[in-house]
Amino acid sequence: MTTIGFIGLGNMGGPMAANLVRAGHRVTGFDLSAESCEGAREAGVVIADDAAAAVTGAEVVVTMLPAGRHVVEVFGTILPAMRDGTLVIDCSTIDVDSARKAHAIAAKGRCLSLDSPVSGGVGGAQAATLTFMAGGSPEAFAKAEPILLQMGRKAVHCGEAGAGQAAKICNNMILGISMIGVAEAFVLAEKLGLSHQALFDVASTSSGQCWSLTTYCPVPGPVPTSPANNDYKPGFAAGLMLKDLGLAQEASQTSGATTPLGEHARAIYERFAGAGNEAVDFSGIVRYLREGHD
Repeated sequence: MTTIGFIGLGNMGGPMAANLVRAGHRVTGFDLSAESCEGAREAGVVIADDAAAAVTGAEVVVTMLPAGRHVVEVFGTILPAMRDGTLVIDCSTIDVDSARKAHAIAAKGRCLSLDSPVSGGVGGAQAATLTFMAGGSPEAFAKAEPILLQMGRKAVHCGEAGAGQAAKICNNMILGISMIGVAEAFVLAEKLGLSHQALFDVASTSSGQCWSLTTYCPVPGPVPTSPANNDYKPGFAAGLMLKDLGLAQEASQTSGATTPLGEHARAIYERFAGAGNEAVDFSGIVRYLREGHD
């Protein structure tokens, strides 16, 4: 049994903390939301009065927070309460610069650290099937991997500090672009009189095959488990996709990379989310395109 502090018990962090409890660990958590704390308490998480109390005495600390500024602030807050050698795993999706700042704060306290964002959404968090993309030292990853694999199915060491965030934003830029492409193809097929199933049967076994089609098909029918069959309830909300595409564009600008499709995808999702669809699953972009928006 490992003593774990968990900061951020929301839609993703709550199920992840619950899985660690089920794996036999003692988990003490904290969240600003009373509702999130209560849900975690029901799953067996001990709720602390504040973030510092949640990590006191912990061998491992996991954070799952909304943005880079929150991660940097929380790392600074909890550092004095952590002992030397504590492993700190940040599973938030944030900008690379903030991730590296968080690593630097951890190093000042002689703590091991990983930036380890996840892929798999709320369903993956609940089912412990997440993929973790980790940035940090080989020593930190070796210590973290058994913990990560109790919250997910796969953990990949992507490189040094910030590499996990880099992998996440590149992956999600691919996802955002590909979902728009798949949705456009279905809208075109509808106009041409081709059924959803016919297009799926062809493209899913041909050169158009991709995760956005075969696992997360944006139209009802072909993939029964996709949000399209549940009125586009997330899943992965469009607002979160917009956030990740924005992070990708920030990284593109600072690194000098050219990502015109990534920028166009970000602009489309910005309009989609701004039209009242921020909480709709990102695959719901097909309805937006069907209405003639671009």
